[in-house]
Amino acid sequence: MKTLLKSIESPFDLRRLKEDELPKLSDQVRDLTIDSVSKTGGHLGASLGVVELTIALHYTFDTPEDILIWDVGHQSYPHKILTGRQDKMHTLRQEGGISGFTKRSESSYDPFGAGHSSTSISAALGFAIANRNLKEDRWAIAIIGDGAMSAGMAFEALNNAGSFDSDLKLLVILNDNEMSISPNVGALSASLSRMLSGQVYTKLKDGTGKMLGKISMPLLDAARKAEEHVKGMLIPGTFFEELGFDYFGPVDGHDFSQLLPTLNNIKQLDGPVLLHVVTKKGKGFAPAEANPCTYHGVSPFDRNKGVLPTNGKKASYTNIFSDTLIELAQKNNKIMAITAAMPEGTGLNEFQKRFPDRFFDVGIAEQHAVTFAAGLACNGHIPVVAIYSTFLQRAFDQVAHDVVLQDLPVIFALDRAGLVGADGATHAGVLDLTFLRSLPGLTIMAPADENELRHMLATAVEMEKPVAIRYPRGNALGLAQETPTPIPLGQGRTITTGTDISLVGVGYPSHQAQLAAKELEKEGISVGVYDMRFVKPLDSQLLRVAATTAPIVLTLEESSLCGGFGAAVLEFYARDGMLDSGLKIRNLGIPDRHIPHGEQSSQRNKLGLDCAGIVHMVRELIKTDNS
Repeated sequence: MKTLLKSIESPFDLRRLKEDELPKLSDQVRDLTIDSVSKTGGHLGASLGVVELTIALHYTFDTPEDILIWDVGHQSYPHKILTGRQDKMHTLRQEGGISGFTKRSESSYDPFGAGHSSTSISAALGFAIANRNLKEDRWAIAIIGDGAMSAGMAFEALNNAGSFDSDLKLLVILNDNEMSISPNVGALSASLSRMLSGQVYTKLKDGTGKMLGKISMPLLDAARKAEEHVKGMLIPGTFFEELGFDYFGPVDGHDFSQLLPTLNNIKQLDGPVLLHVVTKKGKGFAPAEANPCTYHGVSPFDRNKGVLPTNGKKASYTNIFSDTLIELAQKNNKIMAITAAMPEGTGLNEFQKRFPDRFFDVGIAEQHAVTFAAGLACNGHIPVVAIYSTFLQRAFDQVAHDVVLQDLPVIFALDRAGLVGADGATHAGVLDLTFLRSLPGLTIMAPADENELRHMLATAVEMEKPVAIRYPRGNALGLAQETPTPIPLGQGRTITTGTDISLVGVGYPSHQAQLAAKELEKEGISVGVYDMRFVKPLDSQLLRVAATTAPIVLTLEESSLCGGFGAAVLEFYARDGMLDSGLKIRNLGIPDRHIPHGEQSSQRNKLGLDCAGIVHMVRELIKTDNS
């Protein structure tokens, strides 16, 4: 029997349904979301929380003419299902399949791509202004979660948007899925929201204003203050109204009897408008409701058993970082740990348990995190800012101006540096070497294995200088852990020496080079392997050895080739005059393009950044050199 969902190929089909059919459709959308994510992995909790809201928006508004912009994009799975992609949900985050985030090239229903947070209001304002200038009567709607509202950019956009005239068709929906603004949603709030968004109230309010305009100013001011006082008692939206928004809510984001009339009433108004919607993260899937953090982002799992703890696997680089930082913090009470709303993702949740007074989660506010760390450093502390490489991009000015320019001892622990697999281009940490390498006085390190990561953290703690340590997503090698011990600044390691080619690498590819050398030696190719460890400062002595013992130098990095590690090596050889001797330099890394989502191992293989790829490239270079 054909399900209701199967008849929905686009929102045009959805809008033909009767309102009393929508709850049934919600169940089917929720079931497909759970089924899909259990097989592909992805962001489950946030998507389950917006099923009814997504349906209500597409049902009420004329999408894609009316524009929906989902902040971050990881709550957009129900949106994808309703906009012609339900038959592709089994390809979610898979190589060649649909993205785990919104993507302009994927659908006309994705007008703005997003993977980082807090961009939706700014983008929607841009659309709304463009619509007004083009005299296009359509809404621009931003759906932003309460977590994303903690970022300064969201408030900058609200402040700017509220300064425009009231004929701007801009709707901001605050998806409050942690109930952090409003502790409850009752019948009074829902009834009041419907009333305040209705034309009767709006006309009454406008008429009263016109009438009071003919009365003396003191009386007019008193009336306005009285109105604000009453609304302030009944609605937690005074702040947004002070910014220039008409505020409505809170409404239950899972109740169509509240959502539909409120949205329909808002359609009759002019913006900017903010609607406060309360939802439950993980709604409809008991394990996700009980453990929203666990089910925020998941690997494939058995939906009948839920996400099970992983036992017997190698520790991840994130775990190694966490354990090492705790070990060092036990001996040094100046060490502080900072995260931007990612305590679990960065491994700092364990640090928080051990040292609650030395742990700080600043919310989705990377810029603030960095300058906050700078302040701590000025006063004698050693702040460690644990942050995904891709998110440090958001705070470049603070790194450059507030930390590096002042030569402050802030340690940047850059998790997920390099290729990240299914999360794709929005989350790939491939740019950090390029933008960090330009900063004078910043030390940059990249470990080839977990013990190097431990030693690099110990080094950074004792340096009293700004330091960045980048390490990859995924499991470490499973080596027996060594005691974290400082290493000499700017000193790499010679793994092997060879006369045919020198492999000069940092980070993950440096370990792969060691594996490749063993394979190539079986073919009679003499390979030197040099683990540089430091991107800045470079080990000049080691680079000279690599260039004088073999006619070819191949640099290896899991970062952008544009201005990255390989570029630094080329610059050194040019300054040193070694290029004049006929030395051949080749660079292997991330090419100047965005790498689509897929398995991390597949991404590396296609780019030649694994053992097999390095072996193939060395063969080709040797073959060319001998011809």
